[in-house]
Amino acid sequence: MNLPLILDAQAVANLLPQLDVKAELTALFRALGDGNAVQPAQTIVDFPGNAGDFITYMGAIKGAGVFGAKLSPYIVTDAAPVITAWTALMSMETGQPLVWCDAGLLTTQRTAGTTALAVDLLAPALARRLAIVGSGPVALAHLRHVARLRDWQEISVYSPNLAGVRAENWRQADPRVSIAATTRDCLAGSDVVMLCTSSGTPVIDPADTGKPALFTSISTNAPNAHEVPPAFLCDAQVYCDYLPTTPDSAADMRLATQDHGWSKTCILGDLPGLVSGTSKLPQMGAPVYFRSIGLGLEDIAMAHGIWKLAQASNEKEPL
Repeated sequence: MNLPLILDAQAVANLLPQLDVKAELTALFRALGDGNAVQPAQTIVDFPGNAGDFITYMGAIKGAGVFGAKLSPYIVTDAAPVITAWTALMSMETGQPLVWCDAGLLTTQRTAGTTALAVDLLAPALARRLAIVGSGPVALAHLRHVARLRDWQEISVYSPNLAGVRAENWRQADPRVSIAATTRDCLAGSDVVMLCTSSGTPVIDPADTGKPALFTSISTNAPNAHEVPPAFLCDAQVYCDYLPTTPDSAADMRLATQDHGWSKTCILGDLPGLVSGTSKLPQMGAPVYFRSIGLGLEDIAMAHGIWKLAQASNEKEPL
């Protein structure tokens, strides 16, 4: 038996610039919509003694001939929590392991890439003003993935204490970036708002755009993490990454159901439906909300893409 490749963070970083994230994710969601991929619900296991937890993201893709899982722990410490992620990939033909790779960078890229795919499918063609709340690596990845999707005339960024070197890094990433003093300033007049935080409570008032806009939101391991007021779902045209699993995992959806009479039956579509053309597009005149929680299949697709690049790289190396 051939031992699986082990790709640490540096090995993944070296290969990542060659990976076509949009193509990998588009193919994945098309396969999911066509019934050629399987996505079970993610599972959360609590560590004994309230020491943290870990989430397992699983999936299988027929066309790629692989299945696997990403394990992402949230480890409580006296300081900041420790959060890591590794993905194991196995062959559907032989049952043998193929790769065990650090998923930190891949998670960042698939999270941003999934949001970008949703923006491309849901944002108006004439969207010109982009707002980003958050300033960490995930937020920067979001900017890079959506930078060319529309003809953005303004890109406003807000994060507490975003100044100095951190602010300059954003301006260097894209000359259209301006740093907002408040979330209200950041959102004002925006066509698309991307929320890229690890907050467990709402970080914006959606009304601050002053007009209907597309809002996107992601998940973290933090308990009941949500970035918009749950009541907002009652006013928005709601979409998600995967209808069968997201509503029961996304805290804002659970809270909207529990406290505001919202129902997951109100969700208009998901990425498999949008990619395949079976989900209807939003209508003008009302805000749009896209919620992603991160799918195991996204991790499997990214790991498979990196594994293929690693295999090709090894084949090119001289004996």
